Amino acid sequence: MTLLLGCIADDFTGATDLANNLVRAGMRVVQSIGVPAGPVDEGVDAVVVALKSRTIAPSDAIAQSLQALQWLQAQGANGRAPQIYFKYCSTFDSTPQGNIGPVTDALMDALGCGFTIATPAFPDNQRTVFKGHLFVGDVLLSDSGMRNHPLTPMTDANLVRVLQAQTRRKVGLIDHVAVAQGEAAIRARIAALQAEGVGMAIVDAVSNNDLLRLGPALAGMPLVTAGSGVAIGLPANFGIQPTAQAAALPTATGLQAVVSGSCSVATNAQVAHFIASGRPALALEPLRIAAGEDEAGKALAWARQHIASGPVLIYSTAESSAVKAVQGRLGVEQAGALVEQTIAAIARGLVEMGVRQLVVAGGETSGACVQALGIEQMRIGPQIDPGVPWCHAASPLAPQGLHLTLKSGNFGTTDFFTKAFGALQRA
Repeated sequence: MTLLLGCIADDFTGATDLANNLVRAGMRVVQSIGVPAGPVDEGVDAVVVALKSRTIAPSDAIAQSLQALQWLQAQGANGRAPQIYFKYCSTFDSTPQGNIGPVTDALMDALGCGFTIATPAFPDNQRTVFKGHLFVGDVLLSDSGMRNHPLTPMTDANLVRVLQAQTRRKVGLIDHVAVAQGEAAIRARIAALQAEGVGMAIVDAVSNNDLLRLGPALAGMPLVTAGSGVAIGLPANFGIQPTAQAAALPTATGLQAVVSGSCSVATNAQVAHFIASGRPALALEPLRIAAGEDEAGKALAWARQHIASGPVLIYSTAESSAVKAVQGRLGVEQAGALVEQTIAAIARGLVEMGVRQLVVAGGETSGACVQALGIEQMRIGPQIDPGVPWCHAASPLAPQGLHLTLKSGNFGTTDFFTKAFGALQRA
C-alpha cells in the first residue's frame, strides 16, 4: 500500500465526514474503526483512523492518537511517512483542558513539526471562520445551539483564544486578507508567524474557494489539523482529481432503519420531520433504562412489527432541557453511557433482524454502534449531505456487508432521515 494521507479523527462520525470530502476530491479511502491490527485494503490513497477520543481524558486521547500515528507512519508511500491530518469537529468541540490542543501538541512533538494550522471551517455545512471567530450559519458559535452541548458547551467563538488555553505553543492567525491572495501570501504569512514564535495558527475561511486556495500552501506540511473542510484542497497536491469511481459501493439490499442518540438541534428537527412524514418512530426512555427495564428488547419487538413496510426510527433524541433533567437524575456520564449501550444493542438486533441499510445519528452513538456490530473497516461511498456519506462494511453479523451512514448530530438537512435511503438506491 502506498498511503499518501494518514488521518486521525477524534470521533467516528467526524471520520466519515473527513473521508467523504476526500472521496469527493478523488481519493480512494478506507476508514478504520480504531487503530488497525494489520494492513487495510490495498489500492487506497488515504486511511482515516476513527478514534473515540473527543471527550476522554487528555492523556488517554494523546496515547490513542500517538498509537494511530505510529501505525500510519508505517504505511508511508515510497518509504516516506504520509502527510498526517488530525481531524476534529467543525464546531471545534472541546473543553478548556482539550483535547484539540493537547493532541496537536503531542503529534507535533512526535513528528518534529514546528508549525501547523488549525481551522474547523466547512462552508458547505455553514461553518465559517472570519477574523479568527467561528460562525455557525449566521451566528457566532457562542450564540448557536452548541452553547448548550451536554459534554462540550462552546461559549467562546474566538478560536485563537480557545486554542491558546489548550496548548503551550503560541497561537496566531492567518486572516482572510492573506487567504484571499492565495498560496504565496499564505506561505509568507506562515513564515512571518514562525518568525514571531507562533507554532499554531487559526486560518480564516468563508468559502470553498478559500479552502482551495489554502490547500496548495499546505503541501509538504507534516501535520495538518482541521475539520473536514480543508480536505477538499489536499488531494490535488498529490496529483489526484475527482472521479465517480472513488465513491463506488456494492448494490444496496435488505431492510432499512435509523437509530439516533444525538440531541443536537439539527437531529431534533430530523426526528420531527421523520415523525411528521407518517413513518414509524419509537422514543426510548433513559429513566426506564436506568431502572433496569429492557428498553432494547421492547424496541426490537416493536421494530419487527413495522420494519417490513419501510424504514423505522428508534431514538433517544430530546430537547436540551429534557436531556439536562435526565442528567440531573443520573449524572452526565451515566446517562450518556446507558443510552449509547442501549442503542448499540438495538443496532445489533436490527442487523440480526435483516437490516442492511442503517443510519446512525450522533458521534458517541455511532462509536458505540460500530463497536457493537464488530465493524473494523468501512469503504467510503457517495455523499448524502455535506459531510455525511454512505459507507459499506463487513460485520460478523452480516459477512456479505451492510450499508451504513454515521451522521454527526449537527449535520444534514431536516429531511435527512427520509431521503437517505433514496440517495443510496440512486447511487
